[in-house]
Amino acid sequence: KEDWPMHKLECSAMCAFGQNWNPSETVRLTARILAKQKIHPERTQSERLLAVKEFESHLDKLDNEKRELIQNDIAALHHFYSKHMEYPDNAALVVLFAQVNCNGFTIEDEELSHLGSAIFPDVALMNHSCCPNVIVTYKGTLAEVRAVKEIEPGEEVFTSYIDLLYPTEDRNDRLRDSYFFTCDCRECTMKEKDKEKLKIRKLNDPPSAEAVRDMIKYARNVIEEFRRAKHYKYILCLTLSPLAWSAT
Repeated sequence: KEDWPMHKLECSAMCAFGQNWNPSETVRLTARILAKQKIHPERTQSERLLAVKEFESHLDKLDNEKRELIQNDIAALHHFYSKHMEYPDNAALVVLFAQVNCNGFTIEDEELSHLGSAIFPDVALMNHSCCPNVIVTYKGTLAEVRAVKEIEPGEEVFTSYIDLLYPTEDRNDRLRDSYFFTCDCRECTMKEKDKEKLKIRKLNDPPSAEAVRDMIKYARNVIEEFRRAKHYKYILCLTLSPLAWSAT
């Protein structure tokens, strides 16, 4: 019921397609953004600092494969929503899908299980670091930005865009592929944890029991830090609502 103002825009299409209703999360999320922009042509409460139209798209860096995937998403958008929505032209849709791909958030619960995707414009302002001083957790459809380290006045706030359990080379491959930059944070420069991580990556050489224990301990510490940050009372906590949300 709470989602009805947005869900009613796709409900009739869901009923019409029945079991053949299968747009991707990205397509559903983009459709909701278009609907939200039509309903609220001005900035929404979720765009106090940054509007979706101001998102970086990295359009000039997209290779042919990524452009083809975007065209497939555009085709799916027209297929599933053509009778229920109005669209901008193809060029504008390419930009919007590229913006969503670069700035969308994967929503997870406390057990890190996937729940859906969303756009949080103000949260998207934060830059990446493999040594982040905040994490983003989720409470329903709200994002909470919580500090995991002491942050001095004027110090930049960093989050992580990727899974930090990968060694430096793998992390930067993922960052270049999805976000088109190479990280130069302290962890990427010093590579202090790479030796242990690379041991696990050697498929032809089974890791020692000690190496497995070390990586399990490291992974558990990361997850525990994630959970513990949700309960910190004495540090920064910003609660932000999404511009659009698409659940699995």
